[in-house]
Amino acid sequence: MERQTRLIHREPWNKDKLVGQKAPLKLKEIWSIRIRLELSHRIRDLALFNLAIDSKLRACDLVKLKVRDISHGNQITARAIVIQQKTGLPVHFEITEPTRNSIYAWLGFAQLRSEDFLFPSRIHGSPHLSTRQYARIVNAWVEEIGLDSANYGTHTMRRTKASLIYKRTKNLRAIQLLLGHTKLDSTVRYLGIEVDDALELAEQTEV
Repeated sequence: MERQTRLIHREPWNKDKLVGQKAPLKLKEIWSIRIRLELSHRIRDLALFNLAIDSKLRACDLVKLKVRDISHGNQITARAIVIQQKTGLPVHFEITEPTRNSIYAWLGFAQLRSEDFLFPSRIHGSPHLSTRQYARIVNAWVEEIGLDSANYGTHTMRRTKASLIYKRTKNLRAIQLLLGHTKLDSTVRYLGIEVDDALELAEQTEV
């Protein structure tokens, strides 16, 4: 009986793993990754990275984007709208000029049409990049600039621009709209801003 118990013992899934919120990227880290992708001519990864930052979409929504979702005819739109898989509600996002340029380059390279998935999978039988593939790509990006991938993930990409905007504006309602949250307290918890603000105040206070 004791031997059988030992055989069926399972380690906890989170043993020796960091759990909780994934850290957003800092501005210098964004540029470090972007420059590496540009210099190594990774056209798809650069378009994926830039759009992930701009769109602030969840991984499940990002990987399912089609070319027509972010374009009208041959033009990449400056703004787009997507129905979120998790909530069924629409969310708007901007597509900045550098991101549009990287998407143009990717569309030309991959010869994608309007009805095609924006990021097709290279695995046979999968029509688009899976969330697991995307997670591995994100891990590779952060590791290349010397970061510990245990601290980062696909939600890093979703949180990054929202965190930068909040730090600049302190406009929580705007962040709620950009992330497509239905409740403001969800945005507060997601960004961890109460803790960040408290630490910032503490750092500025001399005793």
